[in-house]
Amino acid sequence: MKNKVLFSVMGLLLVGLGIMMSITNGKRAEIQQIRKEVSQVNKQQKQVTTQIKCLQTTYNGNDEQAKNALLVFAKTYYTFSNQSDYDKRFSKVSSILALSKDQQNNLFDSGLDATGGSRIDNLGLTSQYQTATSYTSDLDNQTIEALATVVVKTSGTGQKAINQTILLHGWFDTQTQKLTSIKINQIQ
Repeated sequence: MKNKVLFSVMGLLLVGLGIMMSITNGKRAEIQQIRKEVSQVNKQQKQVTTQIKCLQTTYNGNDEQAKNALLVFAKTYYTFSNQSDYDKRFSKVSSILALSKDQQNNLFDSGLDATGGSRIDNLGLTSQYQTATSYTSDLDNQTIEALATVVVKTSGTGQKAINQTILLHGWFDTQTQKLTSIKINQIQ
């Protein structure tokens, strides 16, 4: 009888041990599955973080390019001391512009008066870029809107030099890296 009880207890212990091992193995499998899932989430998070950094770098780079292009335009457009300087403005900035012919003609007139004489030289007109502050805003994935408040010192023969404030409004294409449109508004 003692043997039967001993075998019964041993059998129960073995069955209990088997059940415990079965549960433990099941938990181990669950733990391994969770570890795999956590690893996948970590990899995806790294990919997303990398993509975000890439987008931020691209955005910030394009943002700076748009600001710089508008400021280069402003410096060149508003700096001249004679007809020769005035005539050279477009060639100095043509590499950063993709303007329509009409807009190009409106922005870069000849500087000549109705008789064909130089309005710039005859009136002694000069312009000197002083300073500017620029801002940008994305319109879509390809276009950045850029604004610049520009201060320009202007004078003419017999006139006192004055500072003028001008608002430049430009649209920058991130694909071509060029200003596609520019509007100028005099503030004062």
